[in-house]
Amino acid sequence: MTRTTNARIAGFTFLAYIAATIASMVVFSRATSGESIAAKMASILEHTTSMHVVILLTLAASFAALVLAVTLYAITRDQDHELALIAMVCRLTEGVIVALSASTIVALLWIATGNRFDASAVSAMHTLGEYLLRDDTAVCAFFFAVGSALFAYLLLRGRLIPIALAWLGVGASLILVVGLPAQLANLISPAVASLMWLPMLAFEIPLGLWLLIKGVGASQPRTPSVTNDV
Repeated sequence: MTRTTNARIAGFTFLAYIAATIASMVVFSRATSGESIAAKMASILEHTTSMHVVILLTLAASFAALVLAVTLYAITRDQDHELALIAMVCRLTEGVIVALSASTIVALLWIATGNRFDASAVSAMHTLGEYLLRDDTAVCAFFFAVGSALFAYLLLRGRLIPIALAWLGVGASLILVVGLPAQLANLISPAVASLMWLPMLAFEIPLGLWLLIKGVGASQPRTPSVTNDV
């Protein structure tokens, strides 16, 4: 495919990825509402259709991450092949982890909808439910952030998109690269963890629209290395 075609596909996929991710988070949050684990499992039982929708949205987001990995690599590889390859692997890893999370949702449905636990096993059911409902999205998001930072840098280096937008992408990605490990280490509050995604949202929506409508500019040639004959 041509660079223009890859740019158009990447632009559409960016928007689809954002829509699928936000929709799955909203639906999942509503389907698992409740203060206690027992209440959350009961809510899942009442919202089995919503949970199946979340599975489909999760798979869509996973596939979108894989498409973005390949198309962004194709667009940026002329700037630095190795960095573009690392960025692609990070986004591929993200896509795989997102796909695996769909099996977690299937497991939650299996627990909530089955009559597999007698009174003596209720505690075990709650423990398993609590484990499956844990919030470890920062692990997957870290690979996303590293891949995003590298791709944004390469887009900036090649002047493939507006410079201001590229710098926003670099900055937004670096915030997450630093903030997500801090979130995993419990060094920042949930409120701060949520706010640090706003710059990324402000970057990816305009980027998706730009790639879809405008494509990418002509790639700037790399500065050739200078070698001295001995």
